[in-house]
Amino acid sequence: MATLLDKLHAAVGAAHVLSGVDLSPFVVEGRTPAAAVFPGSPAEVAAVVRVAAESGVPLMPWGGGSAVDVGPPPPRAGIVLGLRRLGRLLEHEPGDLTVTAEAGMTVADLQTALRARGQWLSLDPPDAERATLGGVVAANASGPRRQLYGTVRDLLIGLTVVTADGSLLRGGGKVVKNVAGYDLPKLFVGSHGTLGVIVETTFKLRPVPDEERLVAVGFDRLKDTGAAARALLAGDLIPTALEMVDGVCAETLGLPAATPALVVAFDGIAEQVQWQVAELAKLVGPLGGRAPVTLPPATWPRLAALARAAAESPSAVMRFSVLPTLVAGTMEQGAQAARQRGLASAWTAHAGVGVVTGALLAGGETATLSAVLGDWRTIAHAGGGHANLMRAPLAVKAQVPLWDDPGAGGRIMQRIKAQLDPNNVLNPGRFVAGI
Repeated sequence: MATLLDKLHAAVGAAHVLSGVDLSPFVVEGRTPAAAVFPGSPAEVAAVVRVAAESGVPLMPWGGGSAVDVGPPPPRAGIVLGLRRLGRLLEHEPGDLTVTAEAGMTVADLQTALRARGQWLSLDPPDAERATLGGVVAANASGPRRQLYGTVRDLLIGLTVVTADGSLLRGGGKVVKNVAGYDLPKLFVGSHGTLGVIVETTFKLRPVPDEERLVAVGFDRLKDTGAAARALLAGDLIPTALEMVDGVCAETLGLPAATPALVVAFDGIAEQVQWQVAELAKLVGPLGGRAPVTLPPATWPRLAALARAAAESPSAVMRFSVLPTLVAGTMEQGAQAARQRGLASAWTAHAGVGVVTGALLAGGETATLSAVLGDWRTIAHAGGGHANLMRAPLAVKAQVPLWDDPGAGGRIMQRIKAQLDPNNVLNPGRFVAGI
């Protein structure tokens, strides 16, 4: 251990290496790392990676820590590689609508800097105050605005990573029209730190809209909420976000009645936004919808993780991908499956893209929680979708598969992992197919 710490001290300076009791903020699922190290440059990141590789110690990249409990626990004590010192905005080209920033910069800090110049990054992941750019790319995190603006894969145009052998690898570029060669940055999107340590990111931007309006439309039945969502998607309106929430989450938002609701956003010039809200009211009225209620801008940060926030400490959180036409049915069936086993649940969905989140609220024995989660996965599979367990107690994770079987895709991912990280140093065993 002393030898490992000495090497880390030499790589980044003793002041930037934590050990012993100082490691308590970095304990994951009861596993305490051997050390936490905070490099201040890509070169120092590379030096730390080389130390880990030479010592045969696993390395866990750590941005803001907002998604570190996703996946199985670390198989053994290793090094936490924190990126909080890599938080600089490196280059902003307003004329090109691009920005390059270090991976440890938080999404919130980047947005503040960009909005001062009339631009923004059209990503709204959960916990934007904590979530870092590198972490958002690694987790492929997004929020309600993905309805119109897409996900990380649609906005990332350049990337710099440190590979498992300590090499610095750059892919993409700093211009939007960048089509030469392989689209290497996409390989690292959603890789959960298993292929490389992201140190710099380049995104394409958008001008800040003149106006943005977030409204909620209440319904008596979730079935009617789903019908309204389908009608909206089939019409001429262009929502920025289209969220479906159950009664529990509607109440969390402070809506007048604890009944299901559609939460819809529009942006653009003021007249266009006003027209779309008026047309929305005309559309949902015959389908059982109430008059749209305008929500305050402070609602936005809560939407991305609303189901998870319905309880102070939910027992488990599962994410589903299903056909958009099956969203309401998946939510209804999932809630019923939980009720039948005596558990309460909360549900939200990015209704237009078929991403559903279900949270089991506090309480429940391990066997009961595991049974409900098994029921939920069966519901997803019955509609041709899939489900991944995002958060749960360690005892439940031991009984319920966290990731769906990736099939042939999993074997391809294993081969890529073997090529890029042959010694299995980078966040080993924490992603799909045991990667």
